[in-house]
Amino acid sequence: MGREHIRNIQLLDHTRIAAIVEPDAGMAAKAKTLAPDAVFCESISELLNLPNIDCLVIVSPNHLHVEQLLEVAETRPLPILVEKPLATDPSQKAFIDELKANYSASIWVAMEYRYMPPVAMLIEKAGAVTGGIQMLTIREHRFPFLHKVDNWNRFNRNSGGTLVEKCCHFFDLMRLILQSDPVTIMASAGQAYNHLDESYEGETPDIFDHGFVIVEFESGARASLELCMFAEGERYQESICAVGRKAKIECLVPGPGRFWPDHLGPAPIPQLIVSPRFPKGPQMLEIPVDPELLAAGDHNGSTFYQHRKFQQVVLGSHHPEVTVHDGWMAVAMGMAAQQSAQTGQSVRMDRI
Repeated sequence: MGREHIRNIQLLDHTRIAAIVEPDAGMAAKAKTLAPDAVFCESISELLNLPNIDCLVIVSPNHLHVEQLLEVAETRPLPILVEKPLATDPSQKAFIDELKANYSASIWVAMEYRYMPPVAMLIEKAGAVTGGIQMLTIREHRFPFLHKVDNWNRFNRNSGGTLVEKCCHFFDLMRLILQSDPVTIMASAGQAYNHLDESYEGETPDIFDHGFVIVEFESGARASLELCMFAEGERYQESICAVGRKAKIECLVPGPGRFWPDHLGPAPIPQLIVSPRFPKGPQMLEIPVDPELLAAGDHNGSTFYQHRKFQQVVLGSHHPEVTVHDGWMAVAMGMAAQQSAQTGQSVRMDRI
């Protein structure tokens, strides 16, 4: 993911990768091929001592985000784009609250899914098209978790759990699309197939690979999430569907193009479909994404659009669109879903 950020930053005018902290030698070598002029630092403190740094992008393993944010806050507060999830444990809420109140620069939590072109169009149109959303359904049928450095993402203690690590994107979208906050979360999830044949220092991975989540919102709307991480044969990886009294609006988003089999021909093109109740008749619009942006990462061009807006934050002409509060709420919803799946009980958000 760090390399995806580098490639997309380099597509913007007036940007430069000035310095990188990457403790893994293999990853550092790959990063150097993309940013040969960058200074490679041994630590965050060394990086923060460099005078020519305008902002930071944090793309470390999930469980390191909070301690690294704390170090930056105490040393040299700079504008930050921090990858999701913002945190991995409920005990970190006090620090997040302090960060929200006292950090002197801007923080943007990386929620790339907001900026996928078909998703962005659905967000823009959903309220008017539906006449007010009553039901929101998000489905992701995809490939298993990829291998990461030292296999950190194989264990709940590092990732926060699948419903935090993977699904905070979707919980963020629910709040954004519905313009409301969650009240109660119910989940059922498990580990059926993925990673059960793996062992790391005698431990078998404990992360969920499928599940359902239902969320009730203050507005009275309801949302559901269906996740399956052994369904990489699907044509479209994500489906987001909003329904109201007037119509249904849905977007379909393919997965990373590098995983699409060559023998099947060109990769699918994202779609937006509007299905009015009266008069009946679905209307489909294809939303192609610039091939250069598709080649720069696995998120349907969204990383570029996110960085273009973050660049304006750094220049002082824009405010973060995904705030520390948004980042925490997405994590808290994931934590509630993890708890519900583990206990078999619904969880009220005011208890997280």
